Amino acid sequence: MIRFFILFGFSFMFFMLHYTGDIKKYINMKYSYLSLSAVVIMGLLSVFEFVRVSRKQITEEKQREAAEIANQSSSCDRDDHAHVHANLSHDHVHCHDHDHGHSHGNESKLKRLISYSILFVPIVTGLFLPAYALDSSFVKAKGFSFPSFEENIEKNPGAHQFLKPDSSVFYRKDDYDLVKNKELAEYIKRPEILLTEADYLKGMEVIYNSPEAFMGKTIGFDGFAYKGQQVDGNHYFIFRFGFIHCVADSGVFGMLVEFPKNTQMKDDDWVRVTGKLTWELYQPFKQTIPVLKVNEWQPIETPEDPYVYRTT
Repeated sequence: MIRFFILFGFSFMFFMLHYTGDIKKYINMKYSYLSLSAVVIMGLLSVFEFVRVSRKQITEEKQREAAEIANQSSSCDRDDHAHVHANLSHDHVHCHDHDHGHSHGNESKLKRLISYSILFVPIVTGLFLPAYALDSSFVKAKGFSFPSFEENIEKNPGAHQFLKPDSSVFYRKDDYDLVKNKELAEYIKRPEILLTEADYLKGMEVIYNSPEAFMGKTIGFDGFAYKGQQVDGNHYFIFRFGFIHCVADSGVFGMLVEFPKNTQMKDDDWVRVTGKLTWELYQPFKQTIPVLKVNEWQPIETPEDPYVYRTT
């Protein structure tokens, strides 16, 4: 019956994540059909497991009843001395066998208990622990990096998780080159690049892949401010947390932004920025990176869904 509770627990957990909308904090909703499939499949398996266990219990109950009836109707006529001697011999052997089996039984039960406990942990945490949206505290804890344009992603597979979106790890090199060129052609025709939630990650990736093609162009996007300890003057990083596929490849993506003099913001303040793309030497990274020089900006409310997703 424990298997039934585990299967039903996982099915119910995924159902509640979809019902409350918290599933958005774990996966790219483009792939939500996978978790919905899990709800259905594990729900059906839990039903099958319940039926299987119920039938087994009914069969065992019938066998016990039949054995009791057989014992009541049978009689044996044995010599008392032989009966006692046989019982003593049987008890002696039975005692040794029972102890040996008991030892292995306890060991097996302990292993099952540990296995089941491990499976119950994600169910309990998924149902009862709140799913918080990530903010600048995550950036402070993890830091972020900006891989060199020439750096091979295979040498630093975690670099794409911060600042610069990079979906190349999900393609073969030739295939990614085709995708990259196609997306560049799509964006380079635009007189200005105003990124929306739908194309934030794709647009950022295009800009970072070919920044020279967008120098001097007007670019705009929304995000939360992060000052950090390495940024001074009128510069702030403007970020969005994004999912390429799921929380395992999530990251904080955005751009260093130069604001007008005396601009004051706090970490996690949400803003909408528009400006011209330029280059700037950023000493902590020891390289020149794209920087947005703002000519218009305004504070905005935190979006209902603060995350962005790679939808294409």
